[in-house]
Amino acid sequence: MWTSVSRRLLPALSLLLLGPIGLSAQTTGGGSAVPFLLISPNARNSAIGESGTGTANDINATFWNIGGLAYQKNTQLGLTYSKWLPQFNADLHYSYLAGSTFVNDLDGVLSGQITFLDLGEFQQTFENGQAGQKFRSLEFALGVGYATKLSDEVGAGVQARFIQSNLSSVPVANEQGSGIGRSVGFDIGAIWKPSTDWGMPKDFVSLGATITNIGPKIHYIDIAQADPLPTMFRFGTGLHLVEDEFNDLTFSLDIAKLLVNRPSDTEVDPVPKSLVTAWSNGKGVELATGLEYWYEKLVALRAGYFTESANGGNREFLTFGAGLRYDIYGFDFSYINTIEDTHPLANTLRFTLVVDFDKVVK
Repeated sequence: MWTSVSRRLLPALSLLLLGPIGLSAQTTGGGSAVPFLLISPNARNSAIGESGTGTANDINATFWNIGGLAYQKNTQLGLTYSKWLPQFNADLHYSYLAGSTFVNDLDGVLSGQITFLDLGEFQQTFENGQAGQKFRSLEFALGVGYATKLSDEVGAGVQARFIQSNLSSVPVANEQGSGIGRSVGFDIGAIWKPSTDWGMPKDFVSLGATITNIGPKIHYIDIAQADPLPTMFRFGTGLHLVEDEFNDLTFSLDIAKLLVNRPSDTEVDPVPKSLVTAWSNGKGVELATGLEYWYEKLVALRAGYFTESANGGNREFLTFGAGLRYDIYGFDFSYINTIEDTHPLANTLRFTLVVDFDKVVK
């Protein structure tokens, strides 16, 4: 049997979001599959409490709000790396690569992104203790998007991605499946940046909303054991509080809700029904907020706070980070500070490189 492998692998996966938003109903008591799609990908937004739905203004809008790319005319590339759940020493590695460019003929921005999570190597062990094959587990998603301005004040976008989750490449007893799940997901998002005549900084207030990971359920064994994608609604706002020759200060606030609903341990509402029914279960509610301060647009300091509902994982932590811009390059890092030193997310570091190619000609 495959029980030894599943005891090691499935709990580790469910801990990616530390609660009912874990791998499956069988392992976490309810929630969704492929939770790696909800990991905050870049250091900049991770440092401001993992917020950014209303303030997405660079290449990483591919995660936070695809509508934010509508305001970007530059060709950009972003790369993030993080050793995931460092407290476990579990050899988990997370990477995120995204790029975008403005296309005149389309009057909008085309983008692409790759999300990759390396879950490490595992040993298949049978119930009699005999060792089987070794295999490596990984998950990835490939996405393409398009964003454009609907007016001077509103940007909107759509994104589609292919998702593959390789939990196992070895036979699972007499089960039908291979331990590999596949699906597709879609995102929609928009940002409103109203013009103001209040004597405040440019883009003083912005509002954003997005629904991500809309798509069919994913299964590893058979369709009867399928689990939903982690469909998420996010609403965010940003306040550009200070802008002068030397200083720039922005406040960011996000509220999010997981749109997954399980009426029982054996039932799950499909999309689009879950987009309505999930609002009443109180699960997967998140609050994220933070501040970003820039000095001369060269050096940034960031801090934030994240919390979520007790029945959605009960995560709570402070975030800190910094950034540096030089020529066409941007370097960012973030750090998670948890209340408990033994918390799986404690001391998590993310490092991001952003390249703005169009600055070469300026």
